[in-house]
Amino acid sequence: MKKDILLTSLLALSASTMAQELEVTAFRHVGPLPLQRPLLMDSTGVDGQRFSEADLLKTPLRLESVRDGHLFSDAVLAKDGDGRPALHLAAFRMTNTAFTKATIAVKGLSHYELYLDRKAVRSGEAVELQPAMHEVVVKALTTVASTDSLHVTVTPTVDGALVLNTAETRRRPYTLDDVLHARRYSDVSLSPNGRWMIVSTSQTQPDGDVVRQTEVREVATGRVVDRRQGVQWMTRSNQYFYTRPDAGRRTLVSVDPQTSAETVLARDLPEGSFVMAPTEDCLLFTLMDEGPKERPDVYEVIHPDDRQPGWRTRSHLATYDLRTGIMQPLTFGHSSTYLLDCSQDGRYALVMTSGSTLGERPTERSSVFRVDLTTLAVDTLARNEGFLGGACISPDGRQVLFSGSPEAFGGIGKNVREGQTPSMIDQQLFLLTVGGDVKPLTRTFDPSVQRVTWSAADGMAYFTAEQNDSVNLFRLNPQTGSIQRLALPEELVERFALAAAAPTMVLFAQSASNSDRLYALDLKNVKGGKQGQDNIQIANPQIRKLEDLSATTLADVELGTCAPYVYVNPQGDHISCRYYLPPHFDAARRYPMIVNYYGGCSPTSRNFESRYPQHAYAALGYVVLVVNPHGATGFGQEWSAQHVNTAGEGVAEDIIGAVKAFCRDHEWVNAKKIGCIGASYGGFMTQYLQTKTDLFAAAISHAGISDHTSYWGEGYWGYTYSEVSMADSYPWTRRDLYVDRSPLFNATKIHTPLLFLHGDADHNVPVGESIQMYTALKLLGCPTAMVLVKDQDHHITDYVKRQRWQQTIWAWFARWLQDDPTWWQSMYPDKEL
Repeated sequence: MKKDILLTSLLALSASTMAQELEVTAFRHVGPLPLQRPLLMDSTGVDGQRFSEADLLKTPLRLESVRDGHLFSDAVLAKDGDGRPALHLAAFRMTNTAFTKATIAVKGLSHYELYLDRKAVRSGEAVELQPAMHEVVVKALTTVASTDSLHVTVTPTVDGALVLNTAETRRRPYTLDDVLHARRYSDVSLSPNGRWMIVSTSQTQPDGDVVRQTEVREVATGRVVDRRQGVQWMTRSNQYFYTRPDAGRRTLVSVDPQTSAETVLARDLPEGSFVMAPTEDCLLFTLMDEGPKERPDVYEVIHPDDRQPGWRTRSHLATYDLRTGIMQPLTFGHSSTYLLDCSQDGRYALVMTSGSTLGERPTERSSVFRVDLTTLAVDTLARNEGFLGGACISPDGRQVLFSGSPEAFGGIGKNVREGQTPSMIDQQLFLLTVGGDVKPLTRTFDPSVQRVTWSAADGMAYFTAEQNDSVNLFRLNPQTGSIQRLALPEELVERFALAAAAPTMVLFAQSASNSDRLYALDLKNVKGGKQGQDNIQIANPQIRKLEDLSATTLADVELGTCAPYVYVNPQGDHISCRYYLPPHFDAARRYPMIVNYYGGCSPTSRNFESRYPQHAYAALGYVVLVVNPHGATGFGQEWSAQHVNTAGEGVAEDIIGAVKAFCRDHEWVNAKKIGCIGASYGGFMTQYLQTKTDLFAAAISHAGISDHTSYWGEGYWGYTYSEVSMADSYPWTRRDLYVDRSPLFNATKIHTPLLFLHGDADHNVPVGESIQMYTALKLLGCPTAMVLVKDQDHHITDYVKRQRWQQTIWAWFARWLQDDPTWWQSMYPDKEL
């Protein structure tokens, strides 16, 4: 793309009721591109029509090629010097930060086609423009007989709604298309020696199709040696393997990344998922067994979870000998069995079983065993433990790192005030020595543990953990219990992988203002540093950036500022917030603001491309405030415990107080135009907030809980999630939680215009939660609307439906926060029924 001088026409607001016509004065131009007249083999074509030079306009030409053209401000299109017909492409861009309609008119051309964002449109007809930078291309045909001068005008329905950008040097706003179409990492893994890596990415195309790609690369150079789906690393030999169909059979093949030489490891491989044993001589299979079936028309439900598809299916483990082809069952029973990990020498497997125990909290309980794969001798490490998350085994098989809630192992990890119940979502680490005691390692460690891997190369355990609204990477010395945070240039680590036989790591991560980047870490010479946040020592590994997907995603995008904000509540607690400003922010203006939160058991983290992409909201002219109130993990056990048995009380006050304080501290916020939005428990919080305050001018609840009593029994995970949020409390024992703090029973207190969004196939929070609250507000005469998304579950994942769902959100806020109902009326016009 050429860097030319920016020619931008910025229109002032007009008091006139007639929209001002904008004349395009500069284009990017390619042409003339001479064409040959075809040989006339017949007098007419298959349609019976005679050939006309105008038909040459249909000649295929890649519209994107105009982006490499030259700046053009002369209205006359030059003809081909040899008198031949020729094609021209002339393009310009225009930007709107609010929904608008406009008419694009082309004059002075004899033969042309008009394209808006690569779609054909008619000159002189009104088009709808979603907020974005749009590209308009005129494809024109010049002939000897034609007199061609290019004149293009754009007339928006509202003065000041559009800015004409006549050169590509102007950076564009961040849009929903950027969120949907960005290329992202989905997985990464390392060969045992750390020299090679497998990197998987995915990218959604403009038609909604998802392109998935897996590459085998050399870490040092980035050189790609193979592109193939379903590849994994061997556990010792630095080769990767995959399965392929072979004349109806399943064949297991290994590949040397250095030479690309292939070796067949097994033929007639059984169906089922498997992992390679550390010894590379066998595979460890997980096989599925279907439970007894019911009639499809009239059927019995034998357990609250029996409504869930696949609940009766159970898993068991088996070993497959690569030399003999013998499949040996490893476990048997009616309880599901899972493989958690293997020791580095391949001797021990860590196996978990799980089952339901209705009547006591928690209702899901697990047992964990260390199985000697040579003798099948079993050591029971945990029996009917209700608060476990996962586990990994030490390389020598003598110790096990468990993750679990503070109440695991008799509550030895608890660090809360008297009378508090810890959050089951707040994950801690426990070290068990086989035949010995269990020690809590993170009892005073505030971050909430996520994924843990025990390194065979250096004996350290590496894990990610929520730390406030970030996800950081930590290193644990299991022998001393000391924990260090590894200093990284990103705020949100998404996935990391260790080499089994080398002190090397690769990871991908992002931050609040950039998307995915891939890094390699040298763990051999990690240097210690000073004490950091929460008195955690910071260590500095050697870091090398391998790839930056963000550089492509944001190549011509202009983002606003993201900055921290801390609200101190009346109790003296520091509530962590962050805010986003629109591009071209002007402190002399007063902006509407949108507040986002979850308000439940997890923080609203610093994801760049989230369900509610804050930068995309800011690009529409909003200040966006994200609040992480009490109850979220990542801030310590006492903090997350305030999610338990509060049903929003205290959490709502944190959000309201933070919003009011932020408005007092920042005069550029229009305190009369504040909206709020949340999903799931955040959707409940949206509804609950409106029963507590009239602070908000508009609110949106996606898949929100309106009645804790109905959600408790009807949602697939209603009663089990209530074990987290309402520990040992039930609808028949705590009316104050289940009834008095349910928005439905406080509907008369709501006056805010409230939009309900819901997938009509939501199994987590059934759609009735929105229906009953919408009905209540309708009966009470409160401004409200409900939009359902067909065949969508708790998350709106269908490409086209996701677009309209997001546009619905923005249209609702434009209606109430920007006093512009145009977008909403375009999507949902008034209906007299």
